[in-house]
Amino acid sequence: MRTLIVCLVGAVVAFARGRLSAQGVASCVMCPSTYIPASEVDAYERIGRATGITDQQMRSVDLGKSNVQIALVHRGRLDAPAPRSVAEHHLVSEVYYVLSGGGTNVTGPDIVGAEERPSTDRAVQLLNGPGSNAAEIRNASNHELAAGDVLVIPAGTGHQFTKIDDHITYLMIRIGPVKVVPLK
Repeated sequence: MRTLIVCLVGAVVAFARGRLSAQGVASCVMCPSTYIPASEVDAYERIGRATGITDQQMRSVDLGKSNVQIALVHRGRLDAPAPRSVAEHHLVSEVYYVLSGGGTNVTGPDIVGAEERPSTDRAVQLLNGPGSNAAEIRNASNHELAAGDVLVIPAGTGHQFTKIDDHITYLMIRIGPVKVVPLK
C-alpha cells in the first residue's frame, strides 16, 4: 500500500510540475524532490487519532507554477452530515487516497445555495484557498470509499462526507495551480 502512495504522490507531483506536458519543458527547474517516509505518515495518523485533529498538513511544496500540499486527514464516526457542510474549492483540486476505514462521500458540480467562505476562514488561509459551503449537491454521485480507494475532486466540484461508520483516514493531495495552497 505504501508503494501505491509513493506512486500516486509521484504522479501528481510530476503532473503539477509540468513534466507530463506536451512541450516537455519543466515548470520547476532544478527543484528538489520531497520524501515523506511511512513512519512520518504513521506518526501523523497517531496524532490525529489521539488529539482529534482532522486535517494535518504534512508538506506543501513549491513546484514552479503550482503548489502541491500533502496532508493526512482522520475523521471519526459520522451518522449525518452537519448543516451546510458541502465544500467547494474554486482553484484547488483534491485527491484522496484512503488508508483505513471508509465512508460515503457525495460529489457533484451542481451545489445548492453556495455561500462564499470568508477570507479569514482557517481552511481558506491554510488549506484550500477560496471556496464556498452549501447545503446540498443536486444530482450528486455517491462514492462508498474503503481502504485502497482513490477519489479525485476537481476544483469547483462540491463534496461532502454523509456517513462514516467508524472512521476514515486518508492521504489528501491538494493541487493549487496558481499557488493558492500555502507553503509549509
